[in-house]
Amino acid sequence: MTTFEQQIKNVFGVSNTEMTVIQSFFKPKVLQKGDYFIKSGQTSGNLGFLQKGMLREFVVVGDKEITKWISTEGSFVVDLKSFVFKEPARWNMQALTYVELLVLQTSDYHKLTDAIPHWPEIEKMFIAKCFTIIEERVLQHLSLTADERYNQLFAYNKHLFNQVPLQYFASMLGMTPETLSRIRRKSSS
Repeated sequence: MTTFEQQIKNVFGVSNTEMTVIQSFFKPKVLQKGDYFIKSGQTSGNLGFLQKGMLREFVVVGDKEITKWISTEGSFVVDLKSFVFKEPARWNMQALTYVELLVLQTSDYHKLTDAIPHWPEIEKMFIAKCFTIIEERVLQHLSLTADERYNQLFAYNKHLFNQVPLQYFASMLGMTPETLSRIRRKSSS
């Protein structure tokens, strides 16, 4: 079973037949390092599933880039506002490495309702899962110290710290690169 199939089955609890139908709507897409999956300001009708590589999700505010997340294999990537409401994307999603995605376009997304009668229930579960992830991140930012946020992210994504520029992690954690360096030195001693 592929990572995609595992994620779909784990998150949505679909049958093998439904899995086959869902897979038929996703199309492969390759990005080279530096390519964008989504650019801020453009309307994006794509929901992606990251099969290989890493994408950085970020926004530019003034002259500052703020990283929301580093998506890795097994992650869904989407600017939900743009995908659902056809509004300009808020987020940039740029390949940090060579990337392989499975992509579902909005037009095919709507066809899933005809193909799978209980798709609205599946969709509701997906959106609920997205909200719980957001709520958890907000809670972490509000309730944990900078050291605790770093330690939690490091424990969750230890392997990424050798592959991704540290300023992206500092931004994700809501701290300066200098603060992140200080915390890292303190944690390693």
